[in-house]
Amino acid sequence: MGQGVSRRVLAALAAAAVGAALLTAGGAAADDGVRWLCRPGLADDPCRGGLATTDVANGGTVAGAPAGDKKIDCFYVYPTVSQELTPNASLKTTPQLVGIAEHQAARFSDVCDVYAPVYRQRTLTALLAGGLYSDAQRAAFTRIAYSDVLQAWKTYLSVHNKGRGVVLIGHSQGTGMLRRLMREEVDPDPSARAKLVSAILLGGNVVVRKGSDRGGDFQNIPLCRAENQTGCVLAWAAFGKTPPDNARFGRAPESSTDGSPAGPDYEAACTNPTSLGVDRPGTASTVLRSEPLVGLLGIAAKITYGGAPPSAATPWLIPADRYTVQCVHANGAHVLQVTPQGDARTLRASPTPDWGLHLLDVNIALGDLIRIVAAETAAYTS
Repeated sequence: MGQGVSRRVLAALAAAAVGAALLTAGGAAADDGVRWLCRPGLADDPCRGGLATTDVANGGTVAGAPAGDKKIDCFYVYPTVSQELTPNASLKTTPQLVGIAEHQAARFSDVCDVYAPVYRQRTLTALLAGGLYSDAQRAAFTRIAYSDVLQAWKTYLSVHNKGRGVVLIGHSQGTGMLRRLMREEVDPDPSARAKLVSAILLGGNVVVRKGSDRGGDFQNIPLCRAENQTGCVLAWAAFGKTPPDNARFGRAPESSTDGSPAGPDYEAACTNPTSLGVDRPGTASTVLRSEPLVGLLGIAAKITYGGAPPSAATPWLIPADRYTVQCVHANGAHVLQVTPQGDARTLRASPTPDWGLHLLDVNIALGDLIRIVAAETAAYTS
């Protein structure tokens, strides 16, 4: 071969090697320095896969939405799941990340193409040993985590979005990341708001002014009050009993060190997914993943259910137990109250009473969320 050809061949081989390394390291691909847990085109994408669902009460199987092009995207930021021993997680795709994406995000592939970045989140280790760190250290851990989410969002917009509408989905720490992202990058920017189909921000204390649907975290983006409303926020924290005095969720913080709203003029947002407009009590459309969660969250799930969670032969199940949900003000908190119907299993706060039903914030009404996103998509794309 000529020297020029040899150089081109070597360059192509080197590029292929780099690409293969990016695809195999940690089990996810990277672009512009972003490592994706979920993204269209990934070989092993936990946010896709089989959507067949067993309806336990009726004994039948329900098929998920057919594969094919979706009209919008979803950008998902997962909650605190990492069991790595450092305060901030690495960028490895661990079984805990895969498991939570399957449980919380995969069902949304019924209605959208799901993007989910791996980020250096504050780990469960940092959460359990929180008293060992100073306020400045904890703030530094959060800055590291947020820098990854922000970079992923900017990369998503510049490389992958291509003018499509997007739903932001977060839970717990993921909601904390997206609250800041929306405050700083979406709410003040009309062009970014125009892309927002909605934001689903659960278990993370989204704040509004008392008596208003906005004016707390977001000045321009209201809470959702109709299923076909777009450019709005769905938010709640689920509790099976009256929140205790030390509840972690459902109250606006008394003070803030990061510029987020705090104080007596604000309250935690709550939108009832069964009745967005008038908040009547309604039966939640609960959809659960059949496989058990791995690690510490799997233990927490057994506490929540008082034993093994419901399971089925299909990837998903609609449990026989039904629950009524409604937003309530109780003991100074504003939460989504979850009440068992008939002889449905009583759900327990986990891991301790101050957490409420945090582990089920997403799945307790996952069917409702999918229905709402489908309605929003129709409105947005029309």
